[in-house]
Amino acid sequence: MRKTFSMAAVVAVIATLLGTAPASAAAGRVVVFELEVIELTVYRNPDGCYKLPLAAHVLINETNDTVRIYGDPFCLTPSLSVAPDYGSHVAPGSGSFSV
Repeated sequence: MRKTFSMAAVVAVIATLLGTAPASAAAGRVVVFELEVIELTVYRNPDGCYKLPLAAHVLINETNDTVRIYGDPFCLTPSLSVAPDYGSHVAPGSGSFSV
């Protein structure tokens, strides 16, 4: 016996699997340390891609979501994941991060 599915049923199943809730910003902040003589850069409730400051040295994830660090300024290259309440050294220059 052959089963057929309607397009509406397929769309409903896909929507259920993917979830329909809109994405929201991470709660908390991402803190970037540059140099001892520069004030910390703080991103509150970040959402999307952010270019790191030129002298960025350490990124600390104080959000409730994973932060991804990239080697390019557009969040396009392979990335490193930083779990909530962890940090990572970052390469100075033209990197970026996303949440």
